[in-house]
Amino acid sequence: MPNPTLLSRLMLMALLLLASVALAADQDAGLRLQPISDRIDAIVGPFGNRTPENLGNNATFGFVVTDAGVVLIDAGGSTKGAAAIDALIKQVTDQPVKIVINTGGQDHRWLGNEYFKQRGARIIASQAAVEDQRARLEEQLFRLQNLVGVDGLAGTEPVYADETFDETMTFSLGDTRFELRRVGPAHTPGDSLVWLPDERIAFSGDVVYVGRMLGVMPHSSSAHWIEAFEILAAVEPKVIVPGHGPATDLAQARADTLDYLVFLRETVGAFMEDGGDITQIGTLDQSRFAHLEDHPR
Repeated sequence: MPNPTLLSRLMLMALLLLASVALAADQDAGLRLQPISDRIDAIVGPFGNRTPENLGNNATFGFVVTDAGVVLIDAGGSTKGAAAIDALIKQVTDQPVKIVINTGGQDHRWLGNEYFKQRGARIIASQAAVEDQRARLEEQLFRLQNLVGVDGLAGTEPVYADETFDETMTFSLGDTRFELRRVGPAHTPGDSLVWLPDERIAFSGDVVYVGRMLGVMPHSSSAHWIEAFEILAAVEPKVIVPGHGPATDLAQARADTLDYLVFLRETVGAFMEDGGDITQIGTLDQSRFAHLEDHPR
C-alpha cells in the first residue's frame, strides 16, 4: 500500500498542477483565486505590465483565514487594487483582514496599505522594505500614473508599516503561527519570506517567479537573491505561493527562478572575463528560458 503521507503530497501537487494550467489559460483576465487548502488561498494576478485594467495588481498575493481574522500577504498596487483583492477575500470568508504583511518594497506589495489600514488592519514589513518604499515612492507613483492612469490610481496614499522587524518576526493570529524572515536584498532590498510552519506553506514574495522571466532590476542583487532562494529551499516547503505566477512546488520554483539566476551570473561572468562589453550583451543565448513569459523583452 502506498505511503499515506507521500500519496497526500502527490495528490496535492497534482491538484496544484491542474490549477496552474487553468490559470495560465486565462492569465490576462485579472485576479483569480487559487485555493491551497481549506483556509489558504493564492490570488494570482496577470503577467505583463501594470495597466488600467489590473490596477497595478500584476502580481500574486495570498491570504490565510484564521479563527481570529484574515492575514493578507501583500496589499496590491493601488487603493482600487486593494479593494479588488478584498472583494476576492470576501468570496471566501466573512472574516475581516486583521493583518497585512508587505513582503517587499515593490509597488504592488504595499501601495494598497491605506485601504486596509482604514479598515483596521495592522501593517507589518521589514525595516529594509519600508526604507525601500520611502526611497522609491516618487518613482513608483510616477510609473503607476503613466501605466494605470490617474483614475486607476485615485485615492492611493502611501501608508507604511505600523510594525517593522530587522531580520525575523514571529506572531500568531488565532490558531495560526506565522514566521517572517527578511532575506533581501534579492528582487528588492527588503524582500521577506512568510512561512507557515505547521502547514509547511511559504509565501515567497518576489524571491520566486513562476512562469515569467525574473525582474532583475538596478535595485536587485542577483548574488544575494540566490542566497535568499536557498534559505527558502532549506525549509522544504510543501507549497510555495510566489510573487508572480500560480502556487507551485519547490522543483518548479527552482527551475523558473534559481536556475535562471545561476545561469545569468555564470553566463555574464564568463562574458565579462572574455572581454565582452555592454554593446554585445544581447548576443548571449537565453533560449533555454524561452518558455517563460517576457522572454523576448
